[in-house]
Amino acid sequence: MPQPTSDRAAPPLLTVTQDALVAADFTPRRGPADPSREPHRRRIRDSREPRRPLSAAHKPHRRPASASRNPYRRLFALPGALAFTVGNLIARLPAGMFGVSAVIMIAGSRGSYALAGAVTATGLAATAVVAPWIARLVDRHGQARTALPATAFALLGGLALVLCVHYDAPDWTLFAAYAATATTPNIGGLSRARWAHLLRTDPAALHTANAFEQAADELCFMLGPVLAAFLCGTLFPEAGSLTGGVLLITGMALFAAQRATEPPPSQPTRTRSPLRAPGMLPLLLGLCATGAIFGSMEVVTIAFADAQGHKSTAGLVLALQAAGSFAAGLLYGALKPSGPAERRYPWCLAAMAGLMSLPLLAARATGSLTALAPALLLAGMATAPTMVTAMTLVQRRTPEGRLNEGMTLAVTGLMAGVACGSATGGWAAEHLSPTTGFTVPAGAAVLALLIATAHRFAVRAARPAPPRRPAGHGPL
Repeated sequence: MPQPTSDRAAPPLLTVTQDALVAADFTPRRGPADPSREPHRRRIRDSREPRRPLSAAHKPHRRPASASRNPYRRLFALPGALAFTVGNLIARLPAGMFGVSAVIMIAGSRGSYALAGAVTATGLAATAVVAPWIARLVDRHGQARTALPATAFALLGGLALVLCVHYDAPDWTLFAAYAATATTPNIGGLSRARWAHLLRTDPAALHTANAFEQAADELCFMLGPVLAAFLCGTLFPEAGSLTGGVLLITGMALFAAQRATEPPPSQPTRTRSPLRAPGMLPLLLGLCATGAIFGSMEVVTIAFADAQGHKSTAGLVLALQAAGSFAAGLLYGALKPSGPAERRYPWCLAAMAGLMSLPLLAARATGSLTALAPALLLAGMATAPTMVTAMTLVQRRTPEGRLNEGMTLAVTGLMAGVACGSATGGWAAEHLSPTTGFTVPAGAAVLALLIATAHRFAVRAARPAPPRRPAGHGPL
């Protein structure tokens, strides 16, 4: 006679093996939906038995480095990114050293700041002519094959300048020697081109990379002049130029050695010049106006500090502007950009135009260098976001295969603006007053905003109007 079944599980059968206690469960199987009822044997591990390593499927999940919430950590987790960045920073630091070193060296030897200024201005003009040509060669033949020889040639020009000053050569040799340094590649542009190549499918990461590059520019131009002045004043007048040359060639060699991250050379094509790309010319004009802010602010601040009897502290006050831009650049890169860069750019310019009025208000209202310092700190916070957004637009509007040329044109526009701003700000500070001179950077910021706004309205006006529906043919 069959016995009634019960839901109570039968007790397991216990037995002992050599080193373990085994429990055998013979409970009938009730179906695949109840895995707890399946017949199984559970083996109780003895404490003396070594643990088996967990399989890959059972290992605890760890967040990969690329999933970090810090965008800069994700950026430098890319293979080779940290290596080429270190080399680029070493090579970029002398950019803030050469000008100051040349002025101190020439003025100390020849006793003429006018001659020193004319020599450095000649080098700036030569760079504006030669730099786009060097960048075109970089695009065509690759960074390593072009940038390293060009840097070596520029280093020879810098060494010739040192020898001409040291051995009291004629003045014209100084102009020729310093003009030869114009073959120095646009080091920041080379780095931005690598980021654009590595992050071509990740706009958010590219935004972070551009912000880091702008912060690196601010850091190098903040530390470079201080280091140059210290070396020239502590050791000997040529120490700044010689140290900058060693850093330049060393950093460029390290940078060029990272071939895995180098953009491939472009094939010879008949693509149009970046100058003729849609929207590029107004953008370069805006960058020129932005450069005028930097050049005029530096000269006017030095003149204002001199008028207050604190000329020696002008460098520290200007460093606050660079520090504000450095901090704002890092913060802007950590934030996720909202909306396209074309829409953000006018807003960044509007913020810069507003904040650039603060030094003018502080100087006019108080006439105090102490009040001017925080105003410069706040004003500097608007320049980095503007430059990051502008460089992003340059990368997007440059034709394929000519990115280094496009980035070099942007830097050339900035340098031209710096030269014009320095001349205009110096004239205003000398013929009007140092306080009135602060209207030059404020006016340059407004000019950059007007250029971008006019271009935006021109683009909207050029768009074809949507077709109108015929009368009586409205939607059903």
